[in-house]
Amino acid sequence: MPTSPSPTAAPPRRALAFLFGGRARRRWIHLVLGGALAVPYVLVGSVILGPLTGADDVLGSFPLQLGSFAVGLPLAAVTSLFPPTRPLESGAVRALCGVDAGALADGPARTRAERGRTALWFTLHLGLGGIVSGMSLAVPPFAAVLLVLPLAVRLPGGPRPPGALGHPWASVLCPPAGLAMLAALAACAAGAGALLARWAPALLGPTPEERLAAAEARAADLAVRNRLARELHDSVGHALSAVTLQAGAARRVLDSDPEFVREALAAIEETTRRTVGELDAVLGVLRDGDAPGTAPAPTLATDLDGLLRRTRAAGQPVTASVGTDPAALPPLVSREAYRIVQEGLSNALRHAGEPVTLRIGTAGGRLEITMENPLGAGPAARSGGGHGLRGIADRVRLLGGTARAGAAGDTWRLHVRLPLRDHA
Repeated sequence: MPTSPSPTAAPPRRALAFLFGGRARRRWIHLVLGGALAVPYVLVGSVILGPLTGADDVLGSFPLQLGSFAVGLPLAAVTSLFPPTRPLESGAVRALCGVDAGALADGPARTRAERGRTALWFTLHLGLGGIVSGMSLAVPPFAAVLLVLPLAVRLPGGPRPPGALGHPWASVLCPPAGLAMLAALAACAAGAGALLARWAPALLGPTPEERLAAAEARAADLAVRNRLARELHDSVGHALSAVTLQAGAARRVLDSDPEFVREALAAIEETTRRTVGELDAVLGVLRDGDAPGTAPAPTLATDLDGLLRRTRAAGQPVTASVGTDPAALPPLVSREAYRIVQEGLSNALRHAGEPVTLRIGTAGGRLEITMENPLGAGPAARSGGGHGLRGIADRVRLLGGTARAGAAGDTWRLHVRLPLRDHA
């Protein structure tokens, strides 16, 4: 019968993945790159150390090599103050260390604290990378010698190792020692790579100010998207509702009332032509500024009469009472009020009974919009709808006003109040 895997098999697999897995290998490459970056600084350190010690061949002495390495690291910290250092190091960490991209900064270090953290990271990268790179160059050849030493000793005329390596037990102990050295090298590389990956977000990550700026940029982008969605819903949605009802009414009386059909087709033509212009204005939201020739956004002052005419042509009776001069309204309030009225009439076209009563006036420094209609069956609601009242609420909230919508007895009532003084 099949046997289930032993639970004790998971830790060895995790250990092997930590030492030799794909992430460990990429981090090892990252460390080797750090060692390669450290070479010029080591050479400069050897030039400085040579006259001080009187040595002719600084790199021929291991202690002097370490001294050159120690002298070069502070030089590396100084050169890390150049602006490209942090973006380049962040890119390398994202690609090789398995650190989440959002945890690292993209731009150059600007403040003193950011430059200090970047210098510390660069020094650690080059320091640990230089050590691991040196071990990667020295340990494998020596480990290979230990692995093949027993075979070489057994060959006729083979070399006789000096000292302790010539002891009889050496042929038995050298291969395990070679394997242990390779495992120790892998462990050092994996540990150093994991250490750098853990420190990267703290040393290369964005500051609270950068995180706040990024959040503000995302919020601004989301606001633009929401505004675009509202504009498209209100302008295009209203036009499509009106055109649908006009076309349906014309189809029903196609044979009996040709004059009404001609009027409906003319209304459809006017609605679609105007909607194309409004769509150009809506798409201007995506641009830094409206392009020359782009149709201006509709307002109460310039477009209310046309909106009422098109709504009536769609078969929805509307009684409108305007108790204020729309031209005297602030442009922002006039534009948003037009969209609110447009969406209210769209809801009436889709869902309400008839007729619709619209009242627009001012009181107490506020523009008041009231729309009422009898509750009726009306056309069925569209699937996926329900965004109209939400869009009205968003517009009103952005202007600091209030909006109420709901049934009052047998009447559906929408009442909006928009402040005028703050937007004059």
